[in-house]
Amino acid sequence: MKVLIVDDEPLARERLARMTGLVENCEVVGQAGSGSDAIELARMLSPDVILLDVRMPGMDGLAAAQHMAEFDPPPAVIFCTAYDDYAVQAFSSQAVGYLLKPVKQPDLEQAISRARRLNKAQLDELEQVPGLSGRRAHVSSKNRRGVELVPVSNIRLFQADNKYVTAYHTEGEALLDETLKDLEAEFAGLFERIHRNALVSIPHIEGLERNQDGQYFVRLAGLDIKPQVSRRHVSQLRKLLDKL
Repeated sequence: MKVLIVDDEPLARERLARMTGLVENCEVVGQAGSGSDAIELARMLSPDVILLDVRMPGMDGLAAAQHMAEFDPPPAVIFCTAYDDYAVQAFSSQAVGYLLKPVKQPDLEQAISRARRLNKAQLDELEQVPGLSGRRAHVSSKNRRGVELVPVSNIRLFQADNKYVTAYHTEGEALLDETLKDLEAEFAGLFERIHRNALVSIPHIEGLERNQDGQYFVRLAGLDIKPQVSRRHVSQLRKLLDKL
């Protein structure tokens, strides 16, 4: 993920740059000292995430965030500030995170992890733009009528049975001639493995349920089926849910 750091204090920018450098798969692509500079750099560099101070001379972070929210696509904004009374305004600016200074490494990593998740606008793009981020916008299923194209954004669950995989989506089911392993690799970050035979859509996870026998099941938005979570995947899924 490409990260832009914005703060009027050079030492604060350098500290955030060092901390961000410790986050897996993150790269600091630029630094800015004001809101207006942040807007220009964001246009040039197209960062995925902006770590944005609130109080700065001239255009402050809240005003800059409002401008950048109009970008297509908009970057994910994480506010970093010493003033916690800005929280409500921050989230009204569509920020995905709000960190109090001095920022702590675990909090930064958790906020960036949230930013990795697809928001609704990005899900809509998945449906509309073929090949977005190197992924297919649709998966194909052969049936008696021919080939059915299912938008990935509509799929809640991939479940394997023998050599076929069933995609459970908002309009029904589709049988795929693909392996769960290949689907997991292609849609990493969008779908999470919960069982050797199941992947679930991360943005549509509503909760984790446990029955009297101690077995865990995932509740998914818009789907009656509750797929089972294997014991080996429970811990990882709980960690994921804590970040959502």
